[in-house]
Amino acid sequence: MDTFGLLAQGLLVALEPINLFYALVGVTLGTAVGVLPGIGPALTVALLLPVTYKLDPAGSLIMFAGIYYGGMYGGSTTSILLNTPGESASIVTALEGNKMARAGRGGPALATAAIGSFIAGLLATIGLAFLAPWVVSLALAFGPAEYFALMVLAFMTVSAAFGDSTLRGLTSLFIGLTLGLIGIDLQTGQARLAFGVPDLLDGIEVTTLAVALFAVGEALSVASSKTGAEQKIEPVRGSVWMSRQDWARSWKAWLRGTAIGFPIGAMPAGGAEIGTFLSYSVEKQLTKKPEEFGHGAIEGVAGPEAANNASAAGTLVPLLTLGLPTTATAAIMLAGFQQFGLQPGPLLFANSPQLVWGLIASLLVANFMLLVLNLPLIGLWVKLLTIPQPWLYAGILTFATLGTIGANPSSFELGLLLAFGLMGYMLRRFHYPIAPVVVGLILGPMAEQQLRRALAISQGDFTVLVSSPTAVILLLLALTAVVLPMILRARGKGKVLAQLAGDED
Repeated sequence: MDTFGLLAQGLLVALEPINLFYALVGVTLGTAVGVLPGIGPALTVALLLPVTYKLDPAGSLIMFAGIYYGGMYGGSTTSILLNTPGESASIVTALEGNKMARAGRGGPALATAAIGSFIAGLLATIGLAFLAPWVVSLALAFGPAEYFALMVLAFMTVSAAFGDSTLRGLTSLFIGLTLGLIGIDLQTGQARLAFGVPDLLDGIEVTTLAVALFAVGEALSVASSKTGAEQKIEPVRGSVWMSRQDWARSWKAWLRGTAIGFPIGAMPAGGAEIGTFLSYSVEKQLTKKPEEFGHGAIEGVAGPEAANNASAAGTLVPLLTLGLPTTATAAIMLAGFQQFGLQPGPLLFANSPQLVWGLIASLLVANFMLLVLNLPLIGLWVKLLTIPQPWLYAGILTFATLGTIGANPSSFELGLLLAFGLMGYMLRRFHYPIAPVVVGLILGPMAEQQLRRALAISQGDFTVLVSSPTAVILLLLALTAVVLPMILRARGKGKVLAQLAGDED
């Protein structure tokens, strides 16, 4: 069946009343957490993992994807009105968006961000639908050596793409790989790193680790910080609608942002922040009013926001087709798939086509829902910014504890939640990325299994790992995944910093 037919079947799944409800809950929660400073979609999906343990897999994954898209939308509100980016991908939006809000043009800034996000999300989701089957057709020919090379690519991707230091990313990854060794070895039946504790024989629960690192660790990190300064919220003055001139200056930026964000998000070494920095640089080079940049240029909001949302759809390409997470939220969604006994990759399209295409089609539905939710309800989202931070994080800790108890009622599991939460706090304290730990726990046992299979087939000959052209290409991509983000970050951020320095002069 062709892509149009599969997408049509997916729409039938996505338009089922229960799945529409899940999508609505996801985009609403995603927008809310995107608006709240310091709360991101990764934390929200992590909190919901234990709660959705016994729910329908398709509905839960649709809700997670809705949270991901909604978080990208909502982050622009905080950046524009509060000058506090919720995520690194929203940093560039704050540069011009907050200047527009201070000049009384917060409405058009929010409008161009919402409409640009909708257009970019729509086009990028269609791109995902057409690109994913092509990637799957290539991956179906993989053997154990190719799958091991693919896992190495995943490890290098998460080590280099998260955080500012590849060495720290690798350190976090090895923590996750070590945790993945705990439990009974499925091939030999021997207990590893269990230290005589029966509760560890089944290994570490991914949901417990994800909730502890992202929710408990974040709450402890916020509680330990001493920043008590009040944040000033810029009011939305005047109309939220864009003028004819705003439309004329925005639509090309939306398309350019989509063209930049989607392929960068789809690359194994991608990431939303890279696309937004590059989009901002492109818009400043092409604008007809360069004097407005640094003082509230609408193109500086339209382009990066489109790139931000296009990259969100782009990150689902390696996640769904190869099982490679390139963002923190994608890493948690990978844990969500595994929670339901599903492994993203080429076999997922063959074994669960209804679920995969329903998920892709639900992104189209989520985009329409987000456009309706964002602009008319902007006053409601702004009120969320007034929630006291102690109440917010106290609720997060309570929800994390209750969710863990509900999924696994064990005092030992609660002890692990606290221990991993403290580890998450220490990782944040010393600026180590969190997502590689979760990816190491999930993919580590799979990489070990594929390596042992490849060596068993070759009777211990390690050259089997480079005997296939595909495996060699994947290993070269793994090397590129380490080098490319450093180059792109240096170029993109260097240009933006230079432009800002020039504006200040």
